Amino acid sequence: MLLRIRERMSRDEAPQFLLGADGVLRRRGRVCVPADADLRQRILQEAHRSPYSVHPGTSKMYQDLRRVYWWGGLKPDVARYVAQCATCQQVKIEHSRPGGELHPLPVPQRKWEDVTMDFVTGLRLSRGYDAIWVIVDRLTKTARFIPIRETWPVSRLAEEYTRQIVRLHGVPR
Repeated sequence: MLLRIRERMSRDEAPQFLLGADGVLRRRGRVCVPADADLRQRILQEAHRSPYSVHPGTSKMYQDLRRVYWWGGLKPDVARYVAQCATCQQVKIEHSRPGGELHPLPVPQRKWEDVTMDFVTGLRLSRGYDAIWVIVDRLTKTARFIPIRETWPVSRLAEEYTRQIVRLHGVPR
């Protein structure tokens, strides 16, 4: 690509490009970077991870690089590089509007009328079980911990729920 630009320069068809006395091709004062993936990667890495830049976001990094360098596709390359940075994905916050007003759940009127449940999985096998099914009554905050197997089908879980919860407390809403 830079060779084509130099050819166009020789025909005076690329006035925004200049060849400096140092032999460096520049576009409006910015260094033209050849289509060398390793060189571009090193430039992106230095701009992103140097102690002076400290993981800038896409916009800041692009603005910093475009002052000094030029190559076709600089902006998408910067966006792709920042999107692949694990540190940035963990640290950067989303700039979006809050979801709106919070509406609390209605308070249940009777015990075991409204329940929540969750599963604790990935446990070592103990007495033939490898997970715990936690069922909590929302009114009294009473919890039942039911040992289960992760491989149990839904029908087996329904039987266990009937045996452990419905038999003692009735059918929740």
